[in-house]
Amino acid sequence: MTAAGSSAAEGAGPTGPSGLLDVLNVASVVLDTDGRIALWSPQAEELFGYTAAEALGRFAAQVMVHERHVDLVVKLFADVMATGQSWAGAFPIRRKDGTTRLVEFRNMRLLDERGKVYALGLAADRSTVRRLERDVALSTRMVAQSPNGLAVLDTDLRFVSVNPALERASGVPAEEHVGRTLREVLPLLDAQALESAVREVLRTGAPVVDRSTIGRTPAKPDEDHAWSISLYRLEDARGTVLGVAASIRDVTDQYRAGVEAEAARRRLALIADASARIGTTLDLERTARELADVAVPELADVAAVDLLDAVVDGRRTSLGPAESAVIRALAVRVYNSPEALQAADPPGQVARYGPERLVTECVRTGRPVMVAEVEDEDLARIARSPESAELLARAGVHSYLAVPLIARGEVLGALDLKRTHNPLPFGRDDLLLARELASRAAVQIDNARWYQNARTTALTLQRSLLPSHPPVIGGLEVASRYQPAGATTEVGGDWFDVIPLPDGKTALVVGDVMGSGIDAAATMGRLRTATTTLASLDLDPAVLLEHLDRITQGLDHSIATCVYAVHDPRLRQCRIANAGHLPPARVRPGRPPELLDLPTGVPLGVGGVAFSTTDVDFAPGDQLVLYTDGLVETRRHSLDERLDALLALLDDPARPLEDLCDLLLTALHHPDNHDDVALLVARALERDSE
Repeated sequence: MTAAGSSAAEGAGPTGPSGLLDVLNVASVVLDTDGRIALWSPQAEELFGYTAAEALGRFAAQVMVHERHVDLVVKLFADVMATGQSWAGAFPIRRKDGTTRLVEFRNMRLLDERGKVYALGLAADRSTVRRLERDVALSTRMVAQSPNGLAVLDTDLRFVSVNPALERASGVPAEEHVGRTLREVLPLLDAQALESAVREVLRTGAPVVDRSTIGRTPAKPDEDHAWSISLYRLEDARGTVLGVAASIRDVTDQYRAGVEAEAARRRLALIADASARIGTTLDLERTARELADVAVPELADVAAVDLLDAVVDGRRTSLGPAESAVIRALAVRVYNSPEALQAADPPGQVARYGPERLVTECVRTGRPVMVAEVEDEDLARIARSPESAELLARAGVHSYLAVPLIARGEVLGALDLKRTHNPLPFGRDDLLLARELASRAAVQIDNARWYQNARTTALTLQRSLLPSHPPVIGGLEVASRYQPAGATTEVGGDWFDVIPLPDGKTALVVGDVMGSGIDAAATMGRLRTATTTLASLDLDPAVLLEHLDRITQGLDHSIATCVYAVHDPRLRQCRIANAGHLPPARVRPGRPPELLDLPTGVPLGVGGVAFSTTDVDFAPGDQLVLYTDGLVETRRHSLDERLDALLALLDDPARPLEDLCDLLLTALHHPDNHDDVALLVARALERDSE
């Protein structure tokens, strides 16, 4: 015990009984020089079965030992009295009731103030003594050799004793534990929580079993360890609380295995999440954003998806050791770090990174680049400029990882990752996860960029094939729109045309080639050319569709729908023929909008079915609205509902046609609709206004 502990004990004053003597039930007997019993304790009455009245004054040998050992006991008593040397041993006794019991004896000579000699005999049941000896030996051996740390704390929460295992685990010698509190010996643990648990055990007596705690000790101050702690209240035989026994088991390996298993589970969950979230469309920028969104904040606090600019344009590229990388930022995702966001290249911006930059090294070699602990000099190789490096330093970037985006053997760019709030540096597991995400995303990004290039090509082709027309032609005011399909599909074969005819007439055409992509756009161009050529012959609309039907049959089994209308301002009418297309809408002042009741006909390319021409009145101020199905068809509504919605928007015959086109597209066309839209609106003019 330390000096402080001794002083505390000395100043504590009398304390309650420990109860140990009660457990032993030691009997006390005083004999005179003749061997007669002079004093007889209550414990002696219990042990030997004789009351004090029955025992006092009798020879002890007759009362306390078996008759077989009387002579030996008398001799031993005489030796003690003559020499003053104590004697101890075990003898069987015969109790008053005739039963025999083995008793442990200890005898010693006493001398009072008058010089009178007595003998003191102490006796206890041998089996009780042996049991306590075994318990003590067992406890001592187990405490000393236990692989678990064991400690006893008193009611003031100060160490009373610790075993060698705890001494080794804590790195503090046993003598430096004694008399000190948990927080004094192990300041790197959560001592407050542990002391609170100890107090609760002292108060209630309910044990605490396998309470987990994590911290560091003087033995290994730079390494976290995990322990499982069990606490038990100690009481003596009388129920007096002595303190708390603590058993401490090192479970660091299990803890780390659990952490690794949880990390593995989260990695698998992140990969599964990435599989579901990345590549939901064939839009390049959106796919890049999906990758960045998956990476933050689970893997990094800052994620940027960068592609080589040449790759975005569909060109293969390779970098030499001294070449800079021209990189286009596609997506940036930042978790709670405005400085890091300022330092990043804005999406869509093209920047040149010198050959010494880490992202350049990544895309040049096609290998990951990781800086687990970022120093100030590393920021200059990470950032695009000194100003950006300063922003990254202020953001607290302390770890960096760049992994290449590789698809079909080509390096497309890099996934650039940084940590600011997450205190852990990037490690091997993070690298594996980042590579897995990059590998999965790269294929989707590659698909998106090739699709985007092909779609741009088809869209360019299609727009080049669509006409430009004056706003007023042949007695008509005309407006039109072409809206390509949403990013999830390729462009289609929708078209419209406004064709001047002899005698001031005008042909209005809207058609839709079934299918999508360059093939559909090319077929559309051929049909538009054929329509323009046939229209110059001033054919009846039904006859013109019959010619287009034969032409379409020769175009690799193509199918198309078409409405062909000829406006004659002198007759104030339109002659219309339909080949499987949705009916045009007519708007007349003072009357509700209507869908023209025309024979539907069959699509072009089917063959074998005649077409018919319908004459409809079309006076000045009347409007004709021709459109393709992409304007009105959706998956969630019936066609009749959508056509009613179209008519409801045609409520103002005086609305400017350009405004009307914008209104119809905004209100009816869904951005994610998987079809193109061609829209053509014509209003008849008074002849003198032409």
